[in-house]
Amino acid sequence: MTLPNDALLAAWNETLARRGRDPAIFDTQRRVLQLFCEVEEVSRAYETESGLTSFKSGEIVALQIGNHAHWPAILLACLRRGIVVLPLERTMSAHERASALQACHASGLIVAPERAIERCEAGGEIAWGDETPVLLKLTSGTTAAPRAIRFRSAQLVADARQICTTMEITEADLNFAVIPLSHSYGLSNLVTSLLVCGVPFAISGDRMPRAVLDDLARTEATVFPGMPLFYQAFCEMPNVPSLPKLRLCISAGAPLTRKIARNFKKKFGRAIHSFYGASECGGICYDRAVTDEREGFVGPAMDGAKISPNERGDGPTQIEVRSAAVGDGYFPEPEPAKLSAGVFRPDDLVEISAAGFRLAGRLSDVINVAGKKVNPAEVEAQLLSYEGVRQAVVFGRASASRNEEVAACVVADERTNETALLEFCRARLSGWQVPKRVFLVAELPVSERGKISRREIAAHFAA
Repeated sequence: MTLPNDALLAAWNETLARRGRDPAIFDTQRRVLQLFCEVEEVSRAYETESGLTSFKSGEIVALQIGNHAHWPAILLACLRRGIVVLPLERTMSAHERASALQACHASGLIVAPERAIERCEAGGEIAWGDETPVLLKLTSGTTAAPRAIRFRSAQLVADARQICTTMEITEADLNFAVIPLSHSYGLSNLVTSLLVCGVPFAISGDRMPRAVLDDLARTEATVFPGMPLFYQAFCEMPNVPSLPKLRLCISAGAPLTRKIARNFKKKFGRAIHSFYGASECGGICYDRAVTDEREGFVGPAMDGAKISPNERGDGPTQIEVRSAAVGDGYFPEPEPAKLSAGVFRPDDLVEISAAGFRLAGRLSDVINVAGKKVNPAEVEAQLLSYEGVRQAVVFGRASASRNEEVAACVVADERTNETALLEFCRARLSGWQVPKRVFLVAELPVSERGKISRREIAAHFAA
């Protein structure tokens, strides 16, 4: 069943020959859960003794097991049997999962390694053609309907190597795995980095920031691929543990504000490196130097990635990303204008300078106020500069006279009020950029990936 000349299996065989008797996966007490050779043993057991044997090559099996130590082994077993893996986040609702399984024509679902694989009605053999994928990354289009991105092994291998080379992560490091392994960020920085580059990880299923920080110290992890929400929570904690082994802090999944970065460095003495990527192509940019203080700065291109502007001239523009890690296309409905032939065109608006790239918002988020375009990121930057404001999301609301009006949701301390924030914005923004309303909330809803959905917040405050 093994795919001939599979790049990921070939890379794993090299890792196994080099690191077979070394620890691969730890728990949060720093106990060894699996050696590299034991990852191989577990994968062989899944390949021959589990329900995977009832699926044909080319069929899709969804994997929804959270941050489980068997994740890499199950991926390897599916690779050898030619089964296409569809990772799903553990926190998906039953409705979201059913929609994803149907849209992607999944044949099976694994929700726990110790339970039998569930059969799905929508599945069956798929005519993949010459570019049969090994993995589908779930994403959504502008309509929020689920769809997936097709990846072959060579693209997953390229992404893992580009990450480890650019970030200077080696097999001497220990990653801390709290971000979801099912998400593109966790898959590349943790799962395939272990299989391809031999980088072990300590696995955590706890999302409480205090527990994460304590476990990070206890495991003596050297690399923390995190998200802004963790770094912000760490900054606000009293009596924090020392982190003498931690040498590299990475932030992705959502924009990292300068305020959080400065507070973290002041408290822990370490810089946070912003990492910009996309499910469609893996890593795009990485802030190696951490010297640019501009909001949204994400550094130069990743090693192996080529970035070019869609338009010439000054100001934010869309970009095209080319690398060996770019996926083959969307599934089941392709969108070649956005993703095809090794080129991905994100919806992000990007400012380009000699120092690197700065995220300036998304094309779909631009608010049309009586014909004038408002970039939410510019308004958010002003709100975040106000003393006491911790988080801010700006969005458009329907307006009978101006097409749209600007509104904002803000998380701030108890001394902050709407009137003061509006006066602050009027002094620093053009009239059409100033929010008509600022809603003060206790917290903003965050997905398992650490992202805040502007679309959901806008819908909630639409009236």
